[in-house]
Parts: sequence; C-alpha cells; structure tokens
Amino acid sequence: MATATATAERRVEAGAPKRGLLSRGVDKVGGGAVQVVMILIGLFWLVPTLGLLVVSMRSVAVNNAEGWWTIFTKPAELTLANYTNLLATGFTASFWNTIAITVPTTILVIGIAAMAAYAFAWMEFPGRDLLFLIVVGLLIVPIQIALIPIASFYGSTGMFGSIPSVVLFHVAFGLPFAIFLLRNFFVGIPASLLEAARMDGAPEWKIFVSIVFPLGKPAIASLGIFQFLWVWNDMLIALVFANPESQPMTKALQSQMRQFGNNIDILSSGAFLSLIIPLILFFAFQRYFVQGMMAGSVK
Repeated sequence: MATATATAERRVEAGAPKRGLLSRGVDKVGGGAVQVVMILIGLFWLVPTLGLLVVSMRSVAVNNAEGWWTIFTKPAELTLANYTNLLATGFTASFWNTIAITVPTTILVIGIAAMAAYAFAWMEFPGRDLLFLIVVGLLIVPIQIALIPIASFYGSTGMFGSIPSVVLFHVAFGLPFAIFLLRNFFVGIPASLLEAARMDGAPEWKIFVSIVFPLGKPAIASLGIFQFLWVWNDMLIALVFANPESQPMTKALQSQMRQFGNNIDILSSGAFLSLIIPLILFFAFQRYFVQGMMAGSVK
C-alpha cells in the first residue's frame, strides 16, 4: 500500500496527470471507432471490384436485365462461362506477354536505379551533382515526345513490335523517378555504418549488397509496386510498339472492344483478371509500401 502511494505521489510530482476511468474508456471507444471507420472505407473501396467480379461471372442477358447486387438473392446465376470464352479468344497469350513485359522491366528498373542511387548518395565523382540534376530534370519529359523517334529507331534496328522493345522503353522512362526516390532514401542511411564497413576493407559493391540494399527494402518495395502497376496497366506504349503476337492484356482488351463493341462478358472477365494480380501484389507488400512512401520525411 505504501509502495502504491509513493508511486502515485511520484507521478504527480513528475507532472504525469492521473487518468480516470472515463478518460480511458473514451480512448478505447475512439480507437475502436477509428478502426470501424477504416474498415468501412476499405470495404467501400472494394465495392467496384466486387461488382466487376459478379458481372464477369454472369451472362450478358442477366447483366442487361438487373444490377450486380441482386446476386445476393440469386447466387445460382454465377457461372464461369465468361472466363472460358475469354480464354478461347487467345487472352492467355496476352496474359503471359504482360508478365514477360512487366517482370523484367520492374527488375531492371530496381537493379539499375538502386546502383545509380547509391552512387549519387555515397560516392564522390566529378559532375555528380550536375548529373543528378539532369536525371531529376528527365522526370518532366513527357513520354509522347519520344514515341516517334524511338519508333523510328526500333524500325531501323528490327526491334519494332517485339517484347524487348517495350521493356527497354519502360526501363528508360522508369529510371529517373526510380533513381530520385531511392537516392533520397539512401542518403538517410547513417554514414557511420558505411564508414565502419570501409574501415574493415569492404569494397563498394560489398557495402551496397550487404548494407545499403537490405536497409533500402521499404523504398525498393514501394518502387517495385509503383513500377509494376505502371507497366502492368500501360496501354499507350503497347499500342505503339507491340504487335498482335507481343500485345499485353491492355491492348488485347482494347482490341476486343474495337471488334465486338460493348462485349461485356469478355471485357468484364478480362478486366478482372488484369486487376486481381496488382491487388494481390499491393496487399502482400502494403507494409513496405507505406514505409517507402514515408522515406525521407523524418530524419
């Protein structure tokens, strides 16, 4: 009893306010209310995705007759026939073309940008600041002004219409932002870690692989999500540089619309297939995504 009284007196002397039962109850209720509101916002954000899924699993006649929300009272209307018809159109090849374009592009952008960002952040060489300003200036260069020159170059080299041509274009225009983002994160790494590694005789590549790259995982994961989504959802570059054999899903869906008009069964199922993988990727790496977005904001 004496010990508890002494502890309370020390809290009062130290300026720590006593919190009553009502105050603690309000905090608990407030925290629970915030969680409920956030859950409701998340569910509301997923409503269009749920609607797209339902539409993609119903026939055209049913979709034209009633809204997708009636599925809760008529679950027997669900069918996989739309996905069967979609795969019969050759959509599977477009899916693998999208993978073949997106994955190498993301890996190349992350790898090249990480090494360049480390050099800009921690290595001294002539013209470093000027070169970094040029890289930052490339962020404002619109893609559209490079379409005709690059198309002419690809035509002269025989690369036009191939998957590597699309990959190289995405890599070139993805590097400026990637270097800028990672460089701003890498400069926040304590210099004492790198100096200790140099004193132990570690070469620069060893420092980059063993220290900088692991510590940069939040920013790298955030960049990877951004780059993956940009390339996965791109249609402009695919329309210009991809031929029918190398076209990704975005161009395949666009061609279905042009050929069949409002072909809701094909378009809805294809749109959901193109949506589900980015959603899985985002939810799998959302913790790193938030950490990467906060990179450099707090020192």
